Amino acid sequence: MIYIIGYGAMAKAIAAGLKGKMDFAVVGRNMEKLKKFASEFECEYFNLDGFDITDKVILLTVKPYALQEVSMRIKGEADVLISILAGKSLVELERIKAKSYIRAMPNVAAKYGASTTAITGDAEAKELAENIFSKIGSVVWMENDDEIDMATAIIGSGPAYLALIAEAFCDGGVYIGLKREKAVELTRGLFKSFAAIEDNFSSLKDSVMSPKGTTAEGVFSLESDGVRGKIIKAVKTTYEKSKQI
Repeated sequence: MIYIIGYGAMAKAIAAGLKGKMDFAVVGRNMEKLKKFASEFECEYFNLDGFDITDKVILLTVKPYALQEVSMRIKGEADVLISILAGKSLVELERIKAKSYIRAMPNVAAKYGASTTAITGDAEAKELAENIFSKIGSVVWMENDDEIDMATAIIGSGPAYLALIAEAFCDGGVYIGLKREKAVELTRGLFKSFAAIEDNFSSLKDSVMSPKGTTAEGVFSLESDGVRGKIIKAVKTTYEKSKQI
């Protein structure tokens, strides 16, 4: 049994991915939100105040700034504390007592069982964490806190950046004359197709980019506008921000 502390967007995404695969319960302060969450995902719910975490597997999904408040409202020592709080190091997580600690960074695709989750922490809890997060997608073991913060910039925030790119593809399609629904359908198909390709990224680009072709013209336009550098900058600034939380 996993006890999920928090009922926000990521908690719901993880719960949706775990539903029917693993038992879980939700813990929080707002009874109305707790009941709604429990009804939607068919699980038990518990009030955060005075909640005893002793020997339990806890999945912490609250906002990073709420870590201290949560630590003051619960009691006991967890078996394993798993945190998806961006920027909160393993040392900072020790505000909540536990035998073992894991940091994880999944993404909203957990809802569809398609998350890529980066994890790090105590070796004795690695297998448990991998078992949990493999049920909502794939898992990548990172060596330390800093690597998790780096992963956050790609795995955690990346879907938002790709959403901007997807919107741009749709808008581009509409601009050249496609109906919006067709542009959306084609863009979704593009992302689905790309995700299935296992080729090296450079090799993939080279295989599509023929001499004086349409793709070559588009790549020239993107490179002229510095799109690649802007994406690298977005990853860099996201990582730097995670170190400030």
